[in-house]
Amino acid sequence: MEVHARRATRFEPRDPAWEAKVRDSFARQKVMAFIGGQLTGLAPGWCEIRLPYREELTQQHGFFQAGIIGAIVDNAGGYAGFTLMPPDTAVLTVEYKLNLLAPGDGDLLIATGEVLKPGRNLVITRGEVYVEKGGKTIHCASMQQTLMTMHGKSDTEGLGK
Repeated sequence: MEVHARRATRFEPRDPAWEAKVRDSFARQKVMAFIGGQLTGLAPGWCEIRLPYREELTQQHGFFQAGIIGAIVDNAGGYAGFTLMPPDTAVLTVEYKLNLLAPGDGDLLIATGEVLKPGRNLVITRGEVYVEKGGKTIHCASMQQTLMTMHGKSDTEGLGK
């Protein structure tokens, strides 16, 4: 059973170039490149990011560290929301709450983000994180997130510099 499968898309993107915009933005994410995150699924209102195990990403027991789990699900939710934002906007996370349900004990993390409500200024998403090990998939974290649509800001310019 593939518990992290993409749900049916129910949103229409407001930017005809939504996919290229999101993929280009993800490619500029230095932290995802640094930790090895891979954008592996994208649809309007939905995103999947996978992260293979590396010892450098673990805590003292050898599990994926909680901050790493938070980073990939924050990005999955953020990019799910960004798929629905109009042209000439940027996305910023306002807040998220992460519940860790099981240790990140595995060979691969899979984070999905899904839009719950796409508002003009605030977008509400949820995210799920699964860890795979030895052919088993375990749900290890759930997130709820609020994003801000930064109108009149290009995703390619620094927002605070």
